[in-house]
Amino acid sequence: MSLCMGCMREIGDHVQCPSCGFDNSKEQHSPFLPYGTVLHGRYIVGSVIDTNGESSRYIAFDKQTGDVAIVCEFLPMGLFEREHDETKLRVRFENDDIFRKLMSDFISYFRTIAELKDFSALIRIHNIFQENNTAYVIEENQDLIPFEEYVERSNGHLDWDIARPLFMPVISALEAMHRRGLGHYAISPKNMYVTAYGKIKIGGFATANERKRGTPLKSQLYSGCAAPEQYENNFPIDSITEIYGISATLFYALTGNLPASAKDRMKDSRLLMSTSTVKRLPPHVVTAIANGLQVKRENRITDFDDLRSQLSVSHTAQAIQEEISRTANMHVKGSDKNGGAGSTHRAAAIVAAFLTIIILGTAGVFFVLANPFEGAFRGGNEEDTTATTEVWTGETIPNFVGMTYKEAKEAAEDTSNVKLFRDTEESYSDQYAEGVVMSQSPKGGDRLTASGEISITVKISKGMQMRELPSVKDKSVDTAAKTLANDGFVVNAEYQYSEKIEEGRVIGYKEYKAGDTLEHGSTVTIIVSKGEEATQRPT
Repeated sequence: MSLCMGCMREIGDHVQCPSCGFDNSKEQHSPFLPYGTVLHGRYIVGSVIDTNGESSRYIAFDKQTGDVAIVCEFLPMGLFEREHDETKLRVRFENDDIFRKLMSDFISYFRTIAELKDFSALIRIHNIFQENNTAYVIEENQDLIPFEEYVERSNGHLDWDIARPLFMPVISALEAMHRRGLGHYAISPKNMYVTAYGKIKIGGFATANERKRGTPLKSQLYSGCAAPEQYENNFPIDSITEIYGISATLFYALTGNLPASAKDRMKDSRLLMSTSTVKRLPPHVVTAIANGLQVKRENRITDFDDLRSQLSVSHTAQAIQEEISRTANMHVKGSDKNGGAGSTHRAAAIVAAFLTIIILGTAGVFFVLANPFEGAFRGGNEEDTTATTEVWTGETIPNFVGMTYKEAKEAAEDTSNVKLFRDTEESYSDQYAEGVVMSQSPKGGDRLTASGEISITVKISKGMQMRELPSVKDKSVDTAAKTLANDGFVVNAEYQYSEKIEEGRVIGYKEYKAGDTLEHGSTVTIIVSKGEEATQRPT
């Protein structure tokens, strides 16, 4: 069998591969393994895929399974020698101790990754062994689309509804890694890939020695995604560092551009996001990303639960609204002593402006043209109705409760004096379906005594908190994933052989069954058929 060293397909007598165009007449340069090197008696090594200061990855062919695999070789540049056509590394005496320590860290790191096999965003590790005076890791190989290409195909950016289910499993995987005492520290668009089934896989794994300055390794950092502390010699890196990288990558996904490099942002920390981008994103997502990209560590989001929470709901906007309302009420009570309604409106405006400045200073600088609280306190004094039982026959505030948000917007547009705002914090409701207005402020039916524009804030229902798992058996994996996502579940997929279910269709749930009730946002794993297992025939 003659294999192409570029793609591991059979090429017969061809020198240039008919499939990938690779020129098999050339040799692989030192210090990389020669083409055709056999490792562990089963892995035929091909061309180098990528390299960093700690390791290099090769495409390979597994003779035992007949599959293409990825071989990651511990190859700390500057600490070894390997001559042309050699496979064994030679380490000088003065480098031996540090070489052994770094190799031990490398093996321990990937053993932990191998144990976290239940997280869909992490690569699968099939084997770890030592040979040629170094260490090797065998990774799974999949048909993957580079994340940068995926974003480019999606009109240069992703909508939040698309990005959210992609990134949440990544956050969970990183959280699991940090609980085991290790991190990735190089999350960036160049180390993210999308599977054929629309799930993200993280690549570019390396120990912390490779992801900061001041270690014996030549560090590999990704401009725009590496946190400021990673450029400092031997600065301890942790989950706060990781959150910077994932926030920068999410920024890229939603805008199509990376933030400025950490060095540049230390001089000017502003994040530039176009007004059109800000308008199409939920405000709490913009704020969460800005909080994750704070240059100063003490101002940055500190843990993954907080990141998840801020990406899911806006506590800040609610807090500002409550503070403005509270302050306005205080001044309304004392308006007779302080110049009437005019001073009330001015005081509310000052509080709103002050709080807005505070939050924009915390969240980073964004150019937003519309203030969602503008006009919230327009109109005259509220009438004191405590001393009268007169029936109101004038105008009342329109009622949007029970409408979908789209219907409410259309109704507000038909009413010339109503400006409708959507509360960024949604709530579960057994009474109102998902996407339906469950409450509003001020209430519908209340007296409308003021002339001019009135601002109404509506709260949207998230639907029932507990959801029933639908039947997905025999559905295509895409249809099943879409159905579950529409029902509010986060979906992972695992694959196994089946004699009964057609390849690419769902066998069932891994831990649950159709009809089980789970909380909205729960992660469920579906088992997808790989078809019938090929029978090994004796040769």
